[in-house]
Amino acid sequence: METEVDTLKAISEKLEVINLQLAQRKTTRRKIIHWFLITVCVVIVITFAILFLLKSPYLGWNYGNPETAVLGVAFHSFEWLFIRTAPVILIGAIFAIAYMNQKK
Repeated sequence: METEVDTLKAISEKLEVINLQLAQRKTTRRKIIHWFLITVCVVIVITFAILFLLKSPYLGWNYGNPETAVLGVAFHSFEWLFIRTAPVILIGAIFAIAYMNQKK
């Protein structure tokens, strides 16, 4: 009878250790996601500021040179895609951060 109780006690202690490890892993994963989302928001805001300060410099370039034309199209494509997708990503990241903070 005693060996059965000792066995159950050992199993329960091992399960408790596993449960604590899983809880720590969940907390760590949550912190990583939280800081990743904050980093995404900061990068988007900084990129918006840089694009605003540059004021589309490719508009004044001479597109007679093929390399300049390719670079200008690439710059314009990046700017066009960024301006259209970044607000959606920024709003989604802000909502995710707020949701994660609410769930704590």
